[in-house]
Amino acid sequence: MTSIAFVGTGFVADYYMTTLANHPDLKIAGVWDLDPERLRQFSEFHGVRSYGSLTNCLGDPAVSIIVNLTPPESHFELNCAALEAGKHVYCEKPLGMSFDEARKVIELAAGKGLTVCGAPANGLSDAHKLAAELISSGRIGAPRLAYAEMEDGPVFKDNWRQWRSRSGAKWPGLHEFEVGCTLEHAGYGLSWLVALFGAVESGQAFSALTFPDKGSGTEGLAMAADFSVGCLRFRSGVTARLTCGLAAPRDRSLTVVGEEGTLVVRDLWDDRSPVHLSRFDEKRPVLQRLVGRFERQRGRVLPLRLTHGKPVAYPFPPRSGQLASFPSQIDFGRGIAVMAQALAAGETPFFSGQRALHLSELALALNGGVGAFTPQSDF
Repeated sequence: MTSIAFVGTGFVADYYMTTLANHPDLKIAGVWDLDPERLRQFSEFHGVRSYGSLTNCLGDPAVSIIVNLTPPESHFELNCAALEAGKHVYCEKPLGMSFDEARKVIELAAGKGLTVCGAPANGLSDAHKLAAELISSGRIGAPRLAYAEMEDGPVFKDNWRQWRSRSGAKWPGLHEFEVGCTLEHAGYGLSWLVALFGAVESGQAFSALTFPDKGSGTEGLAMAADFSVGCLRFRSGVTARLTCGLAAPRDRSLTVVGEEGTLVVRDLWDDRSPVHLSRFDEKRPVLQRLVGRFERQRGRVLPLRLTHGKPVAYPFPPRSGQLASFPSQIDFGRGIAVMAQALAAGETPFFSGQRALHLSELALALNGGVGAFTPQSDF
């Protein structure tokens, strides 16, 4: 049994609490938040202890891992404080607001013999496990090209002011517009890409603020980029393009093109997303062939979009009984559980150390639209 504590009880904290039910070896010792009313609301709803102060939380001798669920600009300071208190850290993305901050966190942890892991946990999903097995077994041949989409749809045109978490936390729309969708969401694509293909050796990043007017109440905000695109060259030889945005129709898919076929994951936010596979030496499914024939005959593309390839059945049962609500059907607690299991076994968690630093560096580069870059981090 590993004892953990949450710092930050905002919107995403409910996702973590919901999915802790999948991991009985994790015990939540307590939670803390700067906002006393939000802390009370969260702790009463979930029936968990609330600490009287951050000092009490970090000083709890029963706690092994601090789960940092604070806003991104607070990550660096809290990560360092937790490490100085002798705690391991599981941190929401990114580790810091600059590469230097993120690197200092990892260096501090290494110097103290502690571990820092970074979210998100969707790179540990059932869908990722299936896709990795299909690629490693050669079903599409050597992978060469990948397209990862992290498009949220026109969120700022929706009724986001009414969105609430299970325990009543407001979705922090204004803050997300200020921080940017890339820092908030690029990690969901990057975690998959890095887990599948390894370290990035070079990249090209562009970002822009395309919709400066996001409606009533957003006037005067210092808006971050709401669109970014990165082209990444992996040391393994794969080239990938990752887009993030807040305006285009929702699309969170991943397409991997290999020398012998194509793999499509329909939703990177779905723990057991449908996964489709096609091989160049096999016929397409009947419906896809019929649609193609009809379009050629009519000389017009039909108003429907079929996922390329045949769906692949999962050869193993679901590992998670509880998932966060749609559209974020991720086992958020799995990242903490995998970290705790590795530490108990004396092993290095997968999304920790230099790999966690690499993910933060890539997200920061994309968010900043830095142009051509060579990552300083490696693993």
